[in-house]
Amino acid sequence: MDQDTVAASAPVKVLRVALLGCGTVGRQVAGILLEHADDLAAKSGCRLEVSGIAVRDASVPRPGIDPALLTDDAAALVADSGADIVIELIGGLDPARELIISAIEHGASVVTANKALLAAHGEEIFAIAERNGVDVYFEAAVAGAIPIIRPLRESLVGDQIRTVVGVVNGTTNYILDKMTTEHQSFEEALVSAQNLGFAEADPTADIEGFDAAAKAAILASLAFHSTVRGSDVYREGITDVTTEDIDAAAAMGCVIKPLAIAKLDERSRIEVRVHAALVPDSHPLAMVHGPNNAIFVEATNAGRLMFLGPGAGGSPTASAVTGDLVTVARNRLRGVVGPAHSVYKALDTALMGQTLSRYYLRFRVTDQSGVLAAVAGLLAHHHVSLHSVRQNPTVDGDEPASARVSLMTHLAQESDVRECVEELQNSGLLIGPVRLIRAEGV
Repeated sequence: MDQDTVAASAPVKVLRVALLGCGTVGRQVAGILLEHADDLAAKSGCRLEVSGIAVRDASVPRPGIDPALLTDDAAALVADSGADIVIELIGGLDPARELIISAIEHGASVVTANKALLAAHGEEIFAIAERNGVDVYFEAAVAGAIPIIRPLRESLVGDQIRTVVGVVNGTTNYILDKMTTEHQSFEEALVSAQNLGFAEADPTADIEGFDAAAKAAILASLAFHSTVRGSDVYREGITDVTTEDIDAAAAMGCVIKPLAIAKLDERSRIEVRVHAALVPDSHPLAMVHGPNNAIFVEATNAGRLMFLGPGAGGSPTASAVTGDLVTVARNRLRGVVGPAHSVYKALDTALMGQTLSRYYLRFRVTDQSGVLAAVAGLLAHHHVSLHSVRQNPTVDGDEPASARVSLMTHLAQESDVRECVEELQNSGLLIGPVRLIRAEGV
């Protein structure tokens, strides 16, 4: 018997896969597993057999899926189906945490897209996985189809990463992009995002920054090899961004982007924050449009790297999940596990007041001599240095003549700027509130 005949007759290893969740992403993953089984077998070296799909209501028909595969008992599917790999796509903290831990303790490797769970309990889950000698892969948890987890976890692990800055939420990027390119209001852009399926009926997690904060925590943990939780991330939403802010940014040659920022400061503290920020038109992140995501990485040896692509939706996320599934299957077939979660430092997380940035401030003052000098003196008193100042006289109806002042600072500490703004508000020099927007890459 020749070698080809022996290879053809050799039994093919079968790995059983349990799928938790059959929503937008889950349906896509289930379809790939069931319809492209031969292709996945060729890529992974084994047959991937679906042992069951956990759903809330197993009586609801799902086209293309054998009803016999459906169950509403996720705990039993994880514990009793003999699954080699469990794919968790139900989201949230509970019962996802208990189900993943049960899967690991029953010897299964895990693939998950659950950024909120990893940001809150990743340290615990990775430790249990290491004790049990199984994989936990999570490429789909950050930026959809963009391969960013593996480069940080493996490709750049020998380098020293200094900064990770990115647009990691497609909903907020779409909204701000529509406000910029079509001059829509925030409310109009949000409705457009919802109509196109880029935003949920309840968009709170996106527009208030919770989704991006969880992703920022994961990226910071990987980049700096130190545990960062979602609760460590300073978070601001984008709901207060106005068309006036958009116009002011354009006048300075900038756009406003929803950024997740993780960097090491000069004291090796981790700055990690999520907020809208001014970005120069020339910066790569300024050119990320619609629901796309992009992540900009700066490393000591590799230099500047840019990762760009679709960051949301069923198909991009399913692509990342399936890629992880094939990798985990290959590892199981060889009897190995992938790289451990490389957390070996205990770096402090900087308080937001300790972070450094540049700041754009906009406010109105009474149009009289000495006011601008008083404002400049107040900023200097708080160690805030001015980069540029613009003053435009305005007349609003019968109100006293006023001037609109826009200024950009040099790098300054957040606490100094906040104290300065508070004193400005109480100085009697201003008409109305101060508008503050941070700037990156300016």
